[in-house]
Amino acid sequence: MIENKIRVLVVDDRSIVRQGLTSLLDAKPDLEVVGEAENGQQAIALVEALQPDVVLMDVRMPVMDGVAATRQISQQFSQTKVLVLSTFDDDEYVSQAMRVGARGYLLKDIHSDDLAAAIRAVHKGYTQLGPGLLEKAIAPNSPPIPTEPTHLPPELAGLTPREREVLSLIVAGESNREIAQSLYISERTVKNHITHILSQLNVRDRTQAAMFASPFLSLLSD
Repeated sequence: MIENKIRVLVVDDRSIVRQGLTSLLDAKPDLEVVGEAENGQQAIALVEALQPDVVLMDVRMPVMDGVAATRQISQQFSQTKVLVLSTFDDDEYVSQAMRVGARGYLLKDIHSDDLAAAIRAVHKGYTQLGPGLLEKAIAPNSPPIPTEPTHLPPELAGLTPREREVLSLIVAGESNREIAQSLYISERTVKNHITHILSQLNVRDRTQAAMFASPFLSLLSD
């Protein structure tokens, strides 16, 4: 028996979806579904009562949608992390959810093993985005700025020219292999650069690094 299981709250307006997700997740030895909610309002009440580690949140729901619920949960219950699981991959949904505090956004066609792995990653503090969703999360999620930035913040200014090139390609959504091919370096070298970039920017993963760097993309190549 595994102690300290990751406690999950499942939120979806369709009971058959909730039941299916609960069955899939409870089958994982390190995960435990502690409750179900059919709308955002119920989700907030259950987060307060049950204090789950991760909320698996739908977007479109009656009474209160997933974006509004994610905002409130992120503001009031910082120990609970929200992972959106939706049918919709619209730019607006993805960017809004990430902007208000979601730690990830996945689509419902994801394999159960991949969903379980994403829950574990989000619980550890990493960001999880489904295939093709990085670009949708980044551009609208950039901090509002009155004019185009004219200089790099210290975190980015401290990177080497090669690290800036690697970071630019991360923002573009390229994989380690694609970056290696683009820059004519080995994948191991790419990984070493990424390790230093994450440390320099004080972020947990490449998605957070991309979000940090996106507003300054034009300056990274200067």
